[in-house]
Amino acid sequence: LAFQLREALVDHDAFETLLKPCTLERCSATCCYDGVYLSEEEAKGVQWLVDSERSRFVEYGLELPEEVVIKVRNGKSQKTATRDAKAGELAKDFPNHFNKTRCVFLDAEHRCVLQRLANDEGRHPWFWKPFSCWMHPLVLRAGERPVLALPGPDDGPFVSCTHCGRLSPDGEPAVDVLADELRMLYELSGRDVARELKARQDFR
Repeated sequence: LAFQLREALVDHDAFETLLKPCTLERCSATCCYDGVYLSEEEAKGVQWLVDSERSRFVEYGLELPEEVVIKVRNGKSQKTATRDAKAGELAKDFPNHFNKTRCVFLDAEHRCVLQRLANDEGRHPWFWKPFSCWMHPLVLRAGERPVLALPGPDDGPFVSCTHCGRLSPDGEPAVDVLADELRMLYELSGRDVARELKARQDFR
């Protein structure tokens, strides 16, 4: 991953897209409706964490299944398990084509309990969080050379249907709204994408 980030092209224009910061009060964690796909390492880590700290998750009010990681796509992929959404849990503008489900790691206030646990342990909030969770709505497109961007029409309808992935005319440039995500990418790869983006803005 670090190598991909270092070698990736950056879609500079995409980072000028106007977005609004994530607010759970507005979206009720719509992006978490179907859980999240996991790498092999992430899947093992999440299951180990639950097996080791199940009582902590109970304290947070969760009723987790025995297997919090499930196999999908004929066993070729793994993702966090989901449960049926309860009345009032979904956002008012929840997309009709989304399954009415919730990631099993969401609490009653739409917060990610993996992040709550990390905070309570004094760790970075994203310490236990899967990569594509905290990176959302950024995408790292695969190809002959990876591309770091915001999603477009070719990336499917998911991100554009979540609040933090939508164009907001009264929002702020993505490079500013996603400062924390870009900072984490810098820590992982040593590449300061935010600085590159700002330098291009200043050059204009």
